Amino acid sequence: MAVVDYEVDGRIAWVTLNRPEVMNAINDELPVELAAAVARADADPGVHVIALSGRGPAFCAGYDLTYYAEGNGSGEVTQEMPWDPIKDYSFMWRNTQHFMSLWRAMKPVICKVHGAAVAGGSDIALCADLTVMAEEATIGYMPARVWGCPTTAMWVYRLGAERAKRMLFTGDKISGREAADMGLVLEAVPANRLDDRIEELAARMASVPINQLAMQKLVVNQAIEQTGMMQTQRLATIFDGITRHSPEGINFKTRAEAVGWKQAVRERDEGSWDWTSNEELPRRNR
Repeated sequence: MAVVDYEVDGRIAWVTLNRPEVMNAINDELPVELAAAVARADADPGVHVIALSGRGPAFCAGYDLTYYAEGNGSGEVTQEMPWDPIKDYSFMWRNTQHFMSLWRAMKPVICKVHGAAVAGGSDIALCADLTVMAEEATIGYMPARVWGCPTTAMWVYRLGAERAKRMLFTGDKISGREAADMGLVLEAVPANRLDDRIEELAARMASVPINQLAMQKLVVNQAIEQTGMMQTQRLATIFDGITRHSPEGINFKTRAEAVGWKQAVRERDEGSWDWTSNEELPRRNR
């Protein structure tokens, strides 16, 4: 079964992440199929706009870390020591470039976020040209607390330095309303208006000739890329591997294998565990 669905309705290509049973968590296949769907839409002369969404209760819950973090994966993401940084970098750089197919597509991409777009799922959502969230949906990069660095680096390009630091120093999740107020996403709407709003925006853009859309996108993207986006993403991808194989990263993975991913994440996000000593923090230090 395809983990990314593709269909065309008029001038709009609808690309849908399709792992609803795990909140569209990222496995080995999803980035590859996502990039293939984007390329298909880009090559179709009848398609003017790409609309991206997720099936089920959420847009994307990030990497499928029940698989990767609990030790059942292929080893490319969570290797045994000694760690091979080039093997790690090659795997994550491929995924980053698959996500960036949304950015590089000639045609505009509008992303609909319901439920959650967190961790690696936020990387995908923020690579789109326009992102619209349900007001109560959530977005954040919680692995910034331990075991991750956002490889696309889109937080800084959308927010600027200080607000990006606020999000990545805390690993907090924020609501769609907060994200819109902060300028991270285009806008937030009530959940019962989200589908209609995406369709309205997509239809409005779809009435513009492809060449006009492509030129406007290229100009804006060039202004961002001129700042050294690719170099920043390469550094972020290297750091992502280091965070997962630092002493604290290894302790986090060991803890996840011992007590399960959900409990390890809860301890990470609550700030109740010292990943340096790999023991519970005294309550006064939390």
